[in-house]
Amino acid sequence: MEGLDWDLLAVFGILASAAALFVSNRVRSDVVAVLVLLALMLSGLLTVGESLAGFSQPVVLVIAAMFIVGEALVHTGITQSMSDAVVRASRGSEERLVVLIMLVVSSIGAFMSSTAVVALFVPVALGIAREAELNRKRLLMPLSVAALTSGMMTLIGTAPNLIVSDALRDRGFAPLAFFSFTPFGVVALLVGIAYMLICGRRMLSRERHAEAGPRRHTIADLAETYGITEKLRRLQVLPDSPVLGKSVGQCRFYEQYGINLIGFERREHGRLMFLPAHPDTIFEAGDAVFVLGEKERLEELIKAQNLAELSQLMEHGQREAVQGVGLAEILLPPGSRLIGQTLRDVEFRARYSVTVLAVRRRGRPVTSNIGDLRMDFGDALLVSGSWPEILRLRAEHECFVLLTLPDDYKMVAPARHRAGVALAILAAMVISMALRLVPMVAAAMIAAIALIAARCVRLDAVYRVISWQTVVLIAGILPLATALGKTGGTKLIADVLFEAVGQLGPLAMVGAVFLLTSATGLFISNSATAILVAPIVIDLASAFNISPHAFAMTVAIACSAAYVTPVSSPVNTLVMDPGGYTFMDFVKVGIPLQLLTMLVTVFMTWVIYLR
Repeated sequence: MEGLDWDLLAVFGILASAAALFVSNRVRSDVVAVLVLLALMLSGLLTVGESLAGFSQPVVLVIAAMFIVGEALVHTGITQSMSDAVVRASRGSEERLVVLIMLVVSSIGAFMSSTAVVALFVPVALGIAREAELNRKRLLMPLSVAALTSGMMTLIGTAPNLIVSDALRDRGFAPLAFFSFTPFGVVALLVGIAYMLICGRRMLSRERHAEAGPRRHTIADLAETYGITEKLRRLQVLPDSPVLGKSVGQCRFYEQYGINLIGFERREHGRLMFLPAHPDTIFEAGDAVFVLGEKERLEELIKAQNLAELSQLMEHGQREAVQGVGLAEILLPPGSRLIGQTLRDVEFRARYSVTVLAVRRRGRPVTSNIGDLRMDFGDALLVSGSWPEILRLRAEHECFVLLTLPDDYKMVAPARHRAGVALAILAAMVISMALRLVPMVAAAMIAAIALIAARCVRLDAVYRVISWQTVVLIAGILPLATALGKTGGTKLIADVLFEAVGQLGPLAMVGAVFLLTSATGLFISNSATAILVAPIVIDLASAFNISPHAFAMTVAIACSAAYVTPVSSPVNTLVMDPGGYTFMDFVKVGIPLQLLTMLVTVFMTWVIYLR
């Protein structure tokens, strides 16, 4: 018994040390998890197998697979299409925009990383704020609230949901179903929307219209900086044009007319496509081509090649064009091999598969006769081409550096034509999980493999999109819950809580569990909070003969309701700087919302589990 007491003290010592490291934020959370794992192993509290068992837990594999599913939604343009729909439907109304953003973000976040959803929508919200002259402070906080609430929507909405469900299974209870969370999430979302519309926005700023924040670097910005906006034209290839059937290289527009051919707009199999102007691309009847040049030379080209001038693309068309053709800025550093040479000398286009549209020298743009301009140190070159070709320029360190990659690149979805396939795979995964046709881990892994096989996710991006820090954190902390159970620590804490809240009644106990979880989540990650708190409160529910699912669900909802500080969740951190928020902005908006979410949780657990 005495040895058991020492073991118990050792576990609590490791737990306290881990909490101190989490709070200090001086050591990365995944490193803390590995240190915990090693401490449990080397102290003899757990065997080697028990210490490493977290890496074989189904929840770890499910979380890794969900990162791949989330990347597929981005890679196929599903998330971008939804954000475009929000822009069109909002029509500049702040109230309508807040509601639509919160609905769309919470819907997408139910099936992918909420952090990734916020990263996608922050530039969208900032762009809307700038164009409609809306106050960004009143838009981005609702975005983060919706992303956090999305974790309350489904079993795979956030890692703590899976952890809590596994804790129930480990103790012999039925795990939470895929949509067990949805009633809680829907009510919490409606309350959150009402709160942000009625008072949340005003607590952040009373000014509806304000400066929209720092300007982004977009393709339009680059074109304006280099003075080429007025020189861009969109021309149609007519049926009797001399260029029909010829390649870009054969037509030699630049050599004959001083005109740069940037890209093609073409319809294939009923689908509109935008292609960069490669030397071997063949002109076809009906093509629209994008060219850059002086007005007189453009008129000469149109007349000689029988082309017709078209109007410029509307906003939606411009977003589609960005999918295939991009712009970027490169800079010649000291020692560049290009210094002293002309673009013609080095055959720049043939070597790098991009076209130089303009040069900026000592702050002044040069757009004429750039093929014969000798490059100098400090010259910045505006280049056009496909995004893969532009990104490959990053490897040419001896010649130049990629100086500016416009924010438009974030909207590029290379596999847009596979969006239907991705949606079908996602639907099959959700149905399999909801109906428990196969084990959840199998459904998640099959979906991830199917998305890779269908090229909805690039194979070489799989290991990059998985947040290994999250995976290691969960796998490293899970053994701590095992050690608490093995040494009697879980039972001891449950007994203490039994004495403290035993006379309060089930509903008050649910509120106490919510507050305990929320308070713990202020200092450590929500995944670690779920790992530590869920087993304790499930045992507490068993001791009181109360539904363990009520307490487990309360822990899961409280883990997602991380509204109070900017460091409670990466979601809050992402919006802090773009939104111009202070620490106290999160506190004054987050505390009332946290309490409202607690009331929602207490009410819903009573309706579903405790009546």
